[in-house]
Amino acid sequence: MRSMSLLIGLLAAAGASAGQFNDKLSVGDAAPAWKNLPGIDGKKHSLADLKDSKAVVVVFTCNSCPTAIDYEDRIIAFAKEHCAEGSGIALVAINVNTIDADKPEKMKERAKEKGFNFPYLYDETQAIAKAFGARTTPEFFVLDAERKVAYMGALDDKNDPKQAKVNHLAAGLAAAMAGKKADEGETLARGCAIRFARPRRTDD
Repeated sequence: MRSMSLLIGLLAAAGASAGQFNDKLSVGDAAPAWKNLPGIDGKKHSLADLKDSKAVVVVFTCNSCPTAIDYEDRIIAFAKEHCAEGSGIALVAINVNTIDADKPEKMKERAKEKGFNFPYLYDETQAIAKAFGARTTPEFFVLDAERKVAYMGALDDKNDPKQAKVNHLAAGLAAAMAGKKADEGETLARGCAIRFARPRRTDD
């Protein structure tokens, strides 16, 4: 039986409005908080653990999406550039897919193979992705010092790294760190649809 103790202290503000591409959150809304999500390191992780971080980057990703796989090196490079020790910035990846290729053991294997330099968490209930309004892998969110959404959407403007010219995520993070509003606070995330479980049918 799935335990709701893994999740969620939802901090989303009452009456939060939807964004242009997100049907749950808008830029400026309080971000949902995850609680006690298992990581591939064998520990439980909560947003509250990052209370000393000036900004938090959240990416919903997985092992099974070709686009998410294509972005792994860019995420690793982003974390190396922006989230080094002492930077005051944390990056957390969350996988909510429940197919075999996305189960925790496979996550561990993938993270070891690629050398992930950030926590990789698993939410089998899928509740945190729904709370964020995430629909795509990969999909990115920047949370500012007050844990309000400062940016959400794609990492950059092209799936092909050779063609990418605009790093939306870096710009959104820079704005959050400066306490300013991002010029482009929301973009359309590109990738695979998150594999949300279908609600079980119940007989009348």
